[in-house]
Amino acid sequence: MGRAFEYRKARKLKRWGNMSRTFTRIGKEITIAVKAGGPDPSTNPRLRALMQNAKAENMPKDTVERAIKKATDKDAKDYKEITYEGYGPFGIAIFVEAATDNNTRTVANVRSYFTKHGGSLGTQGSLTFLFDHKVILKITPKADMSLEDLELELIDYGVDEVEADEDSVVLYGPFEEYSNIQQYLEGNGFEILSTEFVRIPNDVKEVTDEQRETLDKLLEKLEEDEDVQNVFHNIAE
Repeated sequence: MGRAFEYRKARKLKRWGNMSRTFTRIGKEITIAVKAGGPDPSTNPRLRALMQNAKAENMPKDTVERAIKKATDKDAKDYKEITYEGYGPFGIAIFVEAATDNNTRTVANVRSYFTKHGGSLGTQGSLTFLFDHKVILKITPKADMSLEDLELELIDYGVDEVEADEDSVVLYGPFEEYSNIQQYLEGNGFEILSTEFVRIPNDVKEVTDEQRETLDKLLEKLEEDEDVQNVFHNIAE
């Protein structure tokens, strides 16, 4: 198995544990998608992907519909997607993705978390080279197509790794190839169960149990912030 698979296997062990936080996160992403591409999922690829994710997370259909309708309201909050990059204690690289209606508030909070836990917030783009931005799509397999045939077919569309996962198939590809992969899957009748955008570290750092405990305090503080959508790091699992 490749690096993407190993990363995902480890990440699955530490997902958003609170359902309400998951729904809030998806709701913000729906607002951003609707404002950018409109409320019609047939013409808004990102909204289609989010609706699939909402279904995978057991988010009620009426909750999704309310989120879409609310996003079309002229008084709806205007969230901006912003990334923050910095180093935690022991030289651990941390990449934070946020969706906020007040960047001044969010950056002040994020900076304070880093500072109080022995880290420092860096400049935007300072850690980009340490992480690969990837898309992970989970699809329902077709009975008449083998995993090998599917992988060969998808190479031309940007997929660089394919692996079986219980009753589904998981595809990995560069973030920038997401649209091509999505179009191929939809055009060829594949059911997309979920879509996830991740930042996979190029190299990981080993830490002691004591160091991990210190780092977990910082990571948990970041993840608890209502503006933070995702937190990625290069700690060896």
